[in-house]
Amino acid sequence: MVCIFCKIASKEVNSDIVFENEEFIAFKDINPQAPVHILLIPKKHVESVNDLGKKDKYLMGRLINLVPEIAKSLGLENGYRIVNNCGIDAGQVVPHLHIHILGGRKMNWPPG
Repeated sequence: MVCIFCKIASKEVNSDIVFENEEFIAFKDINPQAPVHILLIPKKHVESVNDLGKKDKYLMGRLINLVPEIAKSLGLENGYRIVNNCGIDAGQVVPHLHIHILGGRKMNWPPG
């Protein structure tokens, strides 16, 4: 069974895309937790950080390097939060590596 994020990446499922290149896609979260809530995913299916293999060793670096570009394009000059949930106990709902980009309001700490 193909995961929902893979279907979004392949355009089988519509989403509100804010960024895309050959390797990654970013889209609005359907259950936003902040005024701006974007999910940034690799198009390649990797379930979580725990599943990154040797051939993926630079994937997270390329993913993280996109965050400031996407945040700037969304007007998050005053700051933003990035979150990666890894595993069920951490709150990972979709088993596909993704980063949440949250902003548009003051963030509290601790997060929860």
